[in-house]
Amino acid sequence: MADLSAFPVTRQFPPQHPDRLQLYSLPTPNGVKVSIMLEELGLPYEVHRVDISKDETWTPEFLSLNPNGKIPAIIDPDGPGGKPLPLFESGAILVYLAEKSGRFLPTDPAARYETLQWVFFQMAAIGPMFGQVGFFHKYAGSAFEDKRPRDRYVAESRRLLGVLEGRLKDRQWIMGDDYTIADIATLGWVRNLVEHYGAGDLVGYADFPHVAAWLERGVARPAVQRGLNIPPLS
Repeated sequence: MADLSAFPVTRQFPPQHPDRLQLYSLPTPNGVKVSIMLEELGLPYEVHRVDISKDETWTPEFLSLNPNGKIPAIIDPDGPGGKPLPLFESGAILVYLAEKSGRFLPTDPAARYETLQWVFFQMAAIGPMFGQVGFFHKYAGSAFEDKRPRDRYVAESRRLLGVLEGRLKDRQWIMGDDYTIADIATLGWVRNLVEHYGAGDLVGYADFPHVAAWLERGVARPAVQRGLNIPPLS
């Protein structure tokens, strides 16, 4: 049996199955990237619900795993060389799991880098901008009388949807016929913008039919349906 006692986070979230990959997460747009990937791969894992409303990411134990105090994070007891590997940042985790399993990331070097650029596009642009729309439209920012900050992020999010629309106009998935970590990284954020944030009308989502069709295809995948609800909110 794997010994994960060297990782302080296991004192906060004791593993019941230390031989399995340990996932520390919530079903947020970033969190579900990893749960969807694990469900797609069928890898055995143990999930730990991290309650951000109780500041559980800011304990010394959790910060020892992710000094940035964010979910998701993992510990793979069977990392490189058979040694446990702690890892944070959802994009890095997706790349790691793709390379570990040999799935959802092309092996052809050119296609591999093309896929990674779309993963980084999500990480650098779609996630931050859509998240700001959510803050200013649904959460505390909605009370601001000055709508210029909201409108700035709405305009940029609409532009980013246009970039994605252009990419998907003649493709089933971001990389064409092959479903990859670029799709896994992005699906949850587009879904969240429209459904959880309720910003579809605000960003003119109806103007992006290829994005909408891609999202529908993605959400129809059984592994995506499961991963979107892992771990349960209650």
